[in-house]
Amino acid sequence: MKKSLVTMLLVLATAALVQQSAAQGAAQPAQAGQAAQPTQKKEIKDPAEYNSYVNAIQQTSPQLKSQGLEAFLQTYPNSVMKEDALEQLMVAYQQANDAKKTIDAANRVLQVNPNNIRALALLAGYNRQIALQGGPQAAQSAQQAEQYGQKGLQALQSMQKPEGMNDADFVKLHNNFTAIFDGAVAFGALQKKDFATAQKDFREAVGDETQPDLVDVYQLGTADLEANPMNPEGFWFIIKASQLAQGTGQAQILDYGRKKYIRYHGSEDGWNDLVKQAQSSQSILPPAGFTVAAAPPPPSPAEQAADLVKSKDPKQMSFAEWELVLSSGNHQAADTVWNAIKGKTVKLQAAVIGATANSVQLAGSDDDIEAKKADITLTMDKPIPAHLVPQAGAMMAFQGTVSSYTPNPFLMTMTDGILLDKNGNPLTTAAPVHHPATHKKP
Repeated sequence: MKKSLVTMLLVLATAALVQQSAAQGAAQPAQAGQAAQPTQKKEIKDPAEYNSYVNAIQQTSPQLKSQGLEAFLQTYPNSVMKEDALEQLMVAYQQANDAKKTIDAANRVLQVNPNNIRALALLAGYNRQIALQGGPQAAQSAQQAEQYGQKGLQALQSMQKPEGMNDADFVKLHNNFTAIFDGAVAFGALQKKDFATAQKDFREAVGDETQPDLVDVYQLGTADLEANPMNPEGFWFIIKASQLAQGTGQAQILDYGRKKYIRYHGSEDGWNDLVKQAQSSQSILPPAGFTVAAAPPPPSPAEQAADLVKSKDPKQMSFAEWELVLSSGNHQAADTVWNAIKGKTVKLQAAVIGATANSVQLAGSDDDIEAKKADITLTMDKPIPAHLVPQAGAMMAFQGTVSSYTPNPFLMTMTDGILLDKNGNPLTTAAPVHHPATHKKP
């Protein structure tokens, strides 16, 4: 899903052909004895220079045209047609599929005119395409695409209609360049997770495009759906992007949207209807007032704690459930659980975060195991023999007496610690047994 450099350069080629036609009519050398007429057109006064330029741009072979233009630029480095010749050179190298020389020609154009719109558009699109391919230069290329896009948008403010182009074609040309520059700026913002900027500029790019561009539509959808808060219009754009995609990309894009929809809406209910609505629409943009209902917010920890205490005896709760209630901020629920377990001897399994002969730091819930964060401090009844001291990361079965806790950050202190074997008996000679964690926060 890459913006096609060839497609982009077709815009450049069209503009160049218009310029070529105008140049041929405007660059006639002055005839001897003929009075000069006031004009805004560029004029080559030297017949030899004029013939060299015309002969070069009239070549039908990209190779011969590029050779002729290079010869012209070398012979007449200060020609009034230098910028035009370099633009023609960009197109000739593109038509010859020589990307390196195409980019070089674009940079040469900018040396003559830093605000040349066609060169800025080519370099914005090219760097975006390179960034899309990934690799070590991706971040730098994305930044350069954004910079060329910003310069291009500024240059467009003073863009003049080419000689011989009608108003409708000029509007179309202007919109196509705007879409290229907006897309490049939005792409750079998306790489930096500046979703607000990415959403704004991608929308402008998609709105200006004569033909919907898969990359812009897809990345507009991702900018909407990855933002926090999520913009539900992204579901529409993702569905439209799947329509534009080919092969396995169609299913992959649609599945991405479906999963985001379930997370946002709370279920898959309504997804298939939304897909049909978007696919049947002729517009790439969602209808006015489009939205998707968000799922109700989940219950707060305090509400979860209250429900848990009502439905379950604290002595039957897992360690993760104790942690949820005791750290919830619901003092009534916390008191109920604490009064039931304080001073009680319990047997648990937990992941070792760190250990000495006299105490072990443990993670008892799956969330804390994954985060490698201690939620239990176990003080041993007797020093652990050196060969039995557990290693960090090991799963350890143990017995301990619930002594105290702090709610935030949660940490339970247990005393009278004893290592246990896989049968729940005190461990005296064998190494600690590794078991999978079974305590997960609700």
